[in-house]
Amino acid sequence: MPRIERSATVVWEGNVARGEGKITAHTGAFTDLPYSLPTRIAAKAEKTSPEELLAAAHAGCLTMGIATELTEAGTPAAHLEVTCRIVMDEVEGQGHQIVASQVTIGGDDAVPDDLLERADAGCPFSTLLRNAGVAVTITRS
Repeated sequence: MPRIERSATVVWEGNVARGEGKITAHTGAFTDLPYSLPTRIAAKAEKTSPEELLAAAHAGCLTMGIATELTEAGTPAAHLEVTCRIVMDEVEGQGHQIVASQVTIGGDDAVPDDLLERADAGCPFSTLLRNAGVAVTITRS
């Protein structure tokens, strides 16, 4: 696989409490996604947060890994649903930290344990999070 590089730009205006930022992917996949401190603390409709974007990235990466493993096993995925919840909490002496990534696998496809383990082991986001001390759990719905 070739080297992969992706980038995004954030523009922020105002102080942290009352300001707001907009996130734009350089690919054009999304433009001016709004976020702010209130969206980070409590779910606000139509705005995102860095944690939500991390959850989407982890779920997206792991789903592609599962689809790859199923395809290589001769049983390509028909319908997978992968949900990821990123948990940020206050850690004594360290401030707020990402402490968990809770992934739930669902959909119409049965994913054997060995294929799920390989997909997880090959997922760069799972590896990144575990190496950072984040508890990564994967369950089935």
